[in-house]
Amino acid sequence: MLDQVRGKIRLKHYSLRTEQTYVDWIKRFIRHFGKRHPRELGAAEVEAFLTHLAVVGRVAASTQNQAKSALLFLYREVLDAALPWLDNVQQAKAPKRLPVVLTRDEVQAVLSRLSGPHWLIASLLYGSGMRIMECLRLRVKDIDFARGEILVRDGKGFKDRVTMLPAAVAVALREQMSRARARHESDLAAGGGEVSLPYALARKYPCAGREWGWQFVFPSDGLSTDPRDGCVRRHHLQDQAVQRAMKQAVRDAGIVKPATPHTLRHSFATHLLEAGYDIRTIQELLGHSDVSTTMIYTHVLNKGGRGVVSPIDRMGLA
Repeated sequence: MLDQVRGKIRLKHYSLRTEQTYVDWIKRFIRHFGKRHPRELGAAEVEAFLTHLAVVGRVAASTQNQAKSALLFLYREVLDAALPWLDNVQQAKAPKRLPVVLTRDEVQAVLSRLSGPHWLIASLLYGSGMRIMECLRLRVKDIDFARGEILVRDGKGFKDRVTMLPAAVAVALREQMSRARARHESDLAAGGGEVSLPYALARKYPCAGREWGWQFVFPSDGLSTDPRDGCVRRHHLQDQAVQRAMKQAVRDAGIVKPATPHTLRHSFATHLLEAGYDIRTIQELLGHSDVSTTMIYTHVLNKGGRGVVSPIDRMGLA
């Protein structure tokens, strides 16, 4: 059955991470009910499992929704069983938190403590507003130095978009691509040099995987086995390495905010708003479907407290 789940996910072109996550939740669901087959279970058991996650497991609302999506996918797409609307699920509370944002000085302090590809990746996240996986999955053909643009393909929601290529990192990015090309040519000489291609392009264009344009801008140091087809290829850098480098840089900079690479994306949007750019433009650069998602960054406009001057400050006591 799990093989059927994987096959259906791949048919719909979901990412490998989604596949791994869905399979993991389905396994947990099966174990929760004594390894009974899901065909023997139904809406009542799904509701009980999701409620257990919220009440006993005390998981976040996003985690509960992730488990719900996995189980609905199992029943609707794989078992072809229509579940009624799950009315009796006790929902985990979703806190309304504001994004963590670094000041310009804090961003500069963090970037100054990074080096090599980690510095370049962090600079691109802050300079273009990309998500970390969007940056790591960049292909050579997605970079347009002449137009100063980066084409982000298959972003969140399977959407393509164009964002800016910061002039401040153009030289470093060219150098990174030069190193990547030298490594690619070395792989070709050794009989390799192939990367994974999206969807069915590998069948349509059998030689495209070895072409320079399809190579990752940030290739990994070593080869790895693709879990989907068993082929040995050079993948892109892992996001965990960037996460660790960012965490250490934040610590070294003496910043107490819980900043992650995604914080640089938040800072990108916030600083553009502070500079007076139109929120619709920022929405397009970030790839948000709804402007209400982008509106969360307006809390930092002007100064704290929505730009209101405190009455004690008007007394001139300072």
